[in-house]
Amino acid sequence: MELVADISSLRARLRHESSIAFVPTMGNLHEGHLSLVRLAQQEADFVVVGIFVNRLQFAPGEDFDRYPRTLIDDCKLLENLGAVDMVFAPGEKDLYPVPQEFMLELPPVAHILEGEFRPGFFRGVATVVLKLLNIVQPQAAIFGKKDFQQLHIMRELVRQLNLPVEIVAGETVRAPDNLASSSRNRYLTTEERTESTRLYQVLLQVKQAIENGNRNFHGLEENAKKLLREHHWKTDYVAVRHRDTLDPSCKEDENLVILGAARLGKTRLIDNLEISIKN
Repeated sequence: MELVADISSLRARLRHESSIAFVPTMGNLHEGHLSLVRLAQQEADFVVVGIFVNRLQFAPGEDFDRYPRTLIDDCKLLENLGAVDMVFAPGEKDLYPVPQEFMLELPPVAHILEGEFRPGFFRGVATVVLKLLNIVQPQAAIFGKKDFQQLHIMRELVRQLNLPVEIVAGETVRAPDNLASSSRNRYLTTEERTESTRLYQVLLQVKQAIENGNRNFHGLEENAKKLLREHHWKTDYVAVRHRDTLDPSCKEDENLVILGAARLGKTRLIDNLEISIKN
């Protein structure tokens, strides 16, 4: 496994590789990331994992400075996995040699849900992903379903800009108690870790209610937020949306996704559950 930071060195090394899968991450790897790497191995002959904490997607006051940076441990994990050919870990000056003044204008879907509560987040994500795809030039890029809205935006980015890459979705990896894998889980105290599964449980209740015929989506959303507040969560949103567009759902929709984001103590957690129903 090679570790590369320099863009020109990476391009020279990849020039003769015809089948490349790319897994962009911010490091601090966990089983969720490793599952994406395993998926990448099925998609191409040469697997590149990106590790870069992208300043552009953090708002002032968010956790950019304290976000875990664990490159040595990450490389050990990937080497033990035996499925990675290269780790691309550029510095800020490599990806942003001058201030990034060229930015993408994103569609309305980037300004709802996560975009509403983290203004500018998806602009930062889209900018760095576009740069990384241009640098690595993979045939497939792997993103996890846990960040469902991000996955949707990446698919549209590739489709609307005619990029020659397939966006491949990896399933959410969960702990035995169903907490979704996340680098930010390490921020949780022991007591918060026990409570943290409530977000999944609340989303599951919404899913089961819909599967049992309840189509009062607004009422289900409001009740879910109330349940979280009663247990001292600060809820940003619980939303039932059309899975393919993230538009608010109507009673006739068959393919849905329930998305939730809430803060427990100082840690913000997100999760989602997909639903397929027949009317």
